[in-house]
Amino acid sequence: MLVLTRKVNESILVGDSIEIMVVEIKGEQVKLGIKAPAATRIYRQEVFEEIERENKRAAQAPLVGADQLAEILQHK
Repeated sequence: MLVLTRKVNESILVGDSIEIMVVEIKGEQVKLGIKAPAATRIYRQEVFEEIERENKRAAQAPLVGADQLAEILQHK
C-alpha cells in the first residue's frame, strides 16, 4: 500500500485520468473530490461490498422458466 500525506487542495493522480483531491478536513473526517472519466465506476467500499453480496445472491437464485414467469405475472 502506498501512503501519501496531502493537505487541503492538494491532490494525487492515479494513472493518466484520475485525480483525487483533499477538499476538506474536519476532525477525523476527510472530504475527497474525485475527477475521473464518466465510464469509471467509483464506489465507497461498503457500497461495493453490498453490491457484490447482492450479485452473489442473485446468481444463486433458482432460474424461472417462461411458463413460471407468466404464472407469477398473472397473480400480480
